[in-house]
Amino acid sequence: MEYTTEELMVVAAAREIRDSEIVFVGMRLPMLAFCVAKRLHAPNAIGFFECGIVRDEPPEELLYTMGDPANIAGASWCTSTNNLMFLMQQGLIDIGFIGGAEIDQYGNVNTSYLGDYTSPKVKLPGSGGAADIACLSNRLMVIMPHEKRRLVKNVNYITSPGYGTGPGWRQETGLPRGGIKALITNLGILRADKVTKVLIVDTIHPGISKEQIIENTGWDIQFSPDCSETPPPTEEELEVLRSIDPKGFWTKRQTSEVKTPQ
Repeated sequence: MEYTTEELMVVAAAREIRDSEIVFVGMRLPMLAFCVAKRLHAPNAIGFFECGIVRDEPPEELLYTMGDPANIAGASWCTSTNNLMFLMQQGLIDIGFIGGAEIDQYGNVNTSYLGDYTSPKVKLPGSGGAADIACLSNRLMVIMPHEKRRLVKNVNYITSPGYGTGPGWRQETGLPRGGIKALITNLGILRADKVTKVLIVDTIHPGISKEQIIENTGWDIQFSPDCSETPPPTEEELEVLRSIDPKGFWTKRQTSEVKTPQ
């Protein structure tokens, strides 16, 4: 079956969610990933939405914002953002999703400033709840485009910490758990090296070369000894995903070049 890069990214993110996990769901592609996981391999997963909504079932309509009425209908709990943050502080969130403008070799994410933060070239939206998710989730997933200007050796500003300056930084800083477990891009999936904590390439998406990844990464990117091709979406995964987003609003199915597995 043909599929778009965004559909592949959604499926890759969905596969990171295990059954019975509590997921801090982001908007756009992570939201779709949560719904796909719920309907296929993680029926008992629970979704936390930053606006204070908890869901045990996927919404019946496509969401454009997490505050849409369709996300409230059928929710298990509509509360405050603070209450969800309190639960996250207790270590109850298994996996959190965020995006960003920049990410560096240690998985630190910048959504605050480009340039010197005292006199920035660009002021970005800031943290929202992303810093809390990065600090307190047991596993952090980041989804963003793979571009050299975005994947930089050192971010201009750490909004949401990954592994800081390397091994031991989180423990020294007082962050008891977590750290980035996967960076899902439009070119591949990167994970932190177990020793150095530097992001390395774990899988490469179909049709993408190592040279493309090297050209679009701002540090001396390394490849896992077991680096392989990202498994393409199955027919079942695509059917479920397209039942949730039938017009490809978030997955750009009508505007992007689709890929056909070789």
